[in-house]
Amino acid sequence: MMTIRNNDFTDVVLNRHSVRYFDTEAKISREELTEMIQQTILAPSACNLQPWKFVIIDTEEGKEKLRSFFLQFNLPQVDTAAAIVFIFGDTNAYKSYRDVWNKAAEEGRISPEKRDEVLRTFLPLYEAASYEGLVTDAKIGGSLAAMQLMLVARAHGYDTNAIQGYNAKVAAEILGLDPVRYVPTMAIAIGKEDVLKNKDTVKTTRYSVDDVTTFL
Repeated sequence: MMTIRNNDFTDVVLNRHSVRYFDTEAKISREELTEMIQQTILAPSACNLQPWKFVIIDTEEGKEKLRSFFLQFNLPQVDTAAAIVFIFGDTNAYKSYRDVWNKAAEEGRISPEKRDEVLRTFLPLYEAASYEGLVTDAKIGGSLAAMQLMLVARAHGYDTNAIQGYNAKVAAEILGLDPVRYVPTMAIAIGKEDVLKNKDTVKTTRYSVDDVTTFL
């Protein structure tokens, strides 16, 4: 069952903001966290590669692992959030690429001929890619998923904080993943904002559209 609480797109997008302190009494069920991930993986990815892996930390034992390699500055989010979703890019995602398109053909969403065309066009690019290229592609895909997750969480009535302040060299191994295959993209803390503790949080100023945009 869908648990979307806020279907106001304008509010979801324009009023999303980073939260450093969460209400420790507010919990999120694993069922709802799973639903949020299900909605998150609708995010786009290059060639539909879907190069992402999610590690959800919602226990004290898991948070203790995060504390071992997160920067001190980001510990308030770790300590108070209902859950932290650590998003990794999967550099081996292309090895399952045939499975995705075979399933699409079996379900009648694409013809066998079109499936074969897709595989001929895109799969060789990944099979011949350098490891560095696969890392870049995986991180881009993971970043798209991260933004989608933050918007999904807000639609579910929660607040978020995107975190990249951690020792990226040890993240995968500490969280039980192959550090060569899985590259850290970012962690997303999710929960309900503790309004009182966040009252002194600076509301960020954005550059003007003219400063960051060029028309050609």
